[in-house]
Amino acid sequence: MRVRDLPLSPSVVDHFAERGVRELYPPQRAAVDAGVCEGADVVAAVPTASGKTFVAQLALLTADGPGLYVCPLRALAREKYETFAALPGVDVGISTGDFDATGEALAGNDVVVATSEKVDSAIRNGASWVDELACVVVDEVHLLGAKRRGPTLEVTLATLRRRNPDLQTVALSATVDNPDAIADWLDAALVESAWRPVDLRTGVAVGGEGDFDDGTSLSVDVDSNELGANDEGDVDDEARPDDGRGGGGEGDDEGDPTEVTAALVADAVADGGQCLAFVRSRREAVDLAERLAEDGLAAELGIEDAAAAAAEEATDVDGTLPGRQLADCLRAGVAFHHAGLRSGHRGVVESAFRERDVACICATPTLAAGVNVPARRVVVRDQRRYGEGGMSWIPTLEVHQMCGRAGRPGLDPHGEAVLVADADTRGEVRERYVEGEPEAVESQLADPGSLRTHVLAAVATDFAATESEILDVFEGTFYARETGAGGLADAVAVAVDDLVAAGMVARETGGVEDYRLVATAVGETTSKQYVRPETGERIVAGLRDAADLPEATTLTAFEVICDTPDMQDTYLGNAERADVYRFARTNAAHLTTDMTEPDDFEGWLESVKTARILDEWIGGATVEELVEQYRIGPGDLDSRVERAEWLLSAAEALGETIGVRVPAVSRARSRL
Repeated sequence: MRVRDLPLSPSVVDHFAERGVRELYPPQRAAVDAGVCEGADVVAAVPTASGKTFVAQLALLTADGPGLYVCPLRALAREKYETFAALPGVDVGISTGDFDATGEALAGNDVVVATSEKVDSAIRNGASWVDELACVVVDEVHLLGAKRRGPTLEVTLATLRRRNPDLQTVALSATVDNPDAIADWLDAALVESAWRPVDLRTGVAVGGEGDFDDGTSLSVDVDSNELGANDEGDVDDEARPDDGRGGGGEGDDEGDPTEVTAALVADAVADGGQCLAFVRSRREAVDLAERLAEDGLAAELGIEDAAAAAAEEATDVDGTLPGRQLADCLRAGVAFHHAGLRSGHRGVVESAFRERDVACICATPTLAAGVNVPARRVVVRDQRRYGEGGMSWIPTLEVHQMCGRAGRPGLDPHGEAVLVADADTRGEVRERYVEGEPEAVESQLADPGSLRTHVLAAVATDFAATESEILDVFEGTFYARETGAGGLADAVAVAVDDLVAAGMVARETGGVEDYRLVATAVGETTSKQYVRPETGERIVAGLRDAADLPEATTLTAFEVICDTPDMQDTYLGNAERADVYRFARTNAAHLTTDMTEPDDFEGWLESVKTARILDEWIGGATVEELVEQYRIGPGDLDSRVERAEWLLSAAEALGETIGVRVPAVSRARSRL
């Protein structure tokens, strides 16, 4: 099937032809046969690089009205925005922030690219443009099973479909084990395929010897050395800072995992290919990149000048230690990528890799789901990471996301994904990740906090005024499909009781059955400001306490908003715990929480640390100073400043709602 045979304008056909897209891949043809160009609902479960974005474009270009493309991450949203904006004659808008706004400026666009959180917020704030949508495309639909993002994605999609009964829904995923369940939920045609434009072979390497699932093998020379690191490594990449210690495992007869990884990378680069190497933590991503920088990969690939230019770009972003480390690695043709880097640094790395100005990126798993950076070979050094219960295996779905980055259409004869193991783990690694299927997607809406948030939104937006009507709103969720009416009714009843107790919702009349639910003024403001009920409750209590203090300072304002579930945790190391404790005791007169009160004292100390960092930030401390003093990534600082702006705005709105004015809140916000 040819692109020119599709119901597209000549200019769009020419656009695709200029980019070498003239014939449809088999999964794309299947989507067309399923009616994606005719308004049909479609779930496409097809591998990475098999043309999912083109399927999305077909749906949006042929829709009978405006379209919405929903994706999970800002970086991915920006990438897709640029893709859609390049289409001739198509007006494209993007929205990933301003949770307390309707986003009315998005009205009139042919396509809107947004995160699910932004769409949810726009709905809560009465955006009219969502009712005009003819088509919604949901990328990475398997994230329905993510604990944080899943419930919002699920409820948002269900709400859009309820408000727009004729809405075309197209859901896309490369790694989902139960696409039939998702298709059944959406009443959609299922397009399922294993076809890839570049064959992918996946294998396990022990020492320098590996074998793939297609019967082939590889052998590389491993220069084993003693790194002195624990086999269990460090904690999760999102939780702990980089402390400069080595990663990997003990050197032995099988070869150190880091050296095995280095050998696998060098082998691919010597053959003219680029690599992605995945490790479990931020620190280990840096350590591995610095190790690979010793191997002269830039010279091997002939990119010395381009690598030096990328290093200068990184230097221009800032002068933090991570920035300097990145620049040094880039000069050698290597980079690292993790959530603790500033967005500018991540952008430099991604762009340089796409331009073949970097031989290898060492990354945490966040890169696999975030942006499109395919490589000749993917090496997964670590398959276990630290969590609440200690070391545990990474979900198969995540590993398949990493492996799916192997193979660049038109550039590579095949893609290779290699998982590094030892003799003891070889069998289990193969069983889990080479032969195993990804985990089935399960709804996370049953989480009490998530359910309270979305029940409040249903009441505050006048979608529902009784528990029965709330059930009607949630009837279209994946959770309702899984649990049935009984389980959902019980969970909603508990959520309503919790919201009433928190002062977010009120029953207008007495009795058990004869009443109406209404959002209180606090509940309505909480929902519109897009903060969780628990956050709204804490801010209200904190503002009242702050108003009673002899002197509420900007530190007071930051302590209130940082001690909420909507502010990201900031890791508190053992070495700095005593210092933060002393700081809290010294500044007790400016804090709304007495040190004897918190049930989770460690969590509260973490919030005090975050508040201290933000207070020093508005006091003139530089990024470089804060990164060095508090062992926080520059990207982490950026994200907390951004969240603080949002939460302080919510605090101002809630303060106005309850008639409590704390000038320190406005001062803090104005200085961020």
